[in-house]
Amino acid sequence: MSLRVDAPGRSTGVRRFSRAERWVHRTTAALMGVCVVTAACLYVPQLAELVGRRELVVHIHEWAGLALPVPVLAGLASRAFRADLRFLNRVGSHDRVWLRAAFRRDKRAASRPAGKFNAGQKIYAAWIAGATLVMLGTGLMMWFTHLAPLVWRTSATFVHDWLALTIGIVLAGHIGMALGDPEARRGMRTGSVSREWAEREHSLWRP
Repeated sequence: MSLRVDAPGRSTGVRRFSRAERWVHRTTAALMGVCVVTAACLYVPQLAELVGRRELVVHIHEWAGLALPVPVLAGLASRAFRADLRFLNRVGSHDRVWLRAAFRRDKRAASRPAGKFNAGQKIYAAWIAGATLVMLGTGLMMWFTHLAPLVWRTSATFVHDWLALTIGIVLAGHIGMALGDPEARRGMRTGSVSREWAEREHSLWRP
């Protein structure tokens, strides 16, 4: 990771995400958004009546879901993206400290030590990755009906529907957290964050 010095009179900015990482996030977010919106149009009667063209909505939902893993797979070509995946997969004692502070609702920075990613972000990344794979597998069973017997397809439909609802709730929480942290949004939008924010929120991170 490299440091970037802003114009005179402004605080030093720290490079947090590369361009490739930002595009992976944006593309994945867009595809996930399409999946969520089309799913709502398929399952909420009022939205279904408003939108109509159910067959088209189904096709958009299917292809958006099938494309969900593509940005991440393409991102593996980026060294910075691969490095961040390693950060996300490492859990240390400081992550347990962070989680205990979160459960106690202790918002003091000193009580929440974190590396480049805090424990909450690591849990979210692992959960959404696993949920996406389950949604892909169950979706394929529902799409290609010859892949599995009827009882498997029925179970896949049940898991797909309820997991979709859970994903919607978790995504709403993720968006809510992002809305409450303008500096984190700036990091994902521009690639850089202020040094003060990095030292306060991610005290163990050494860019």
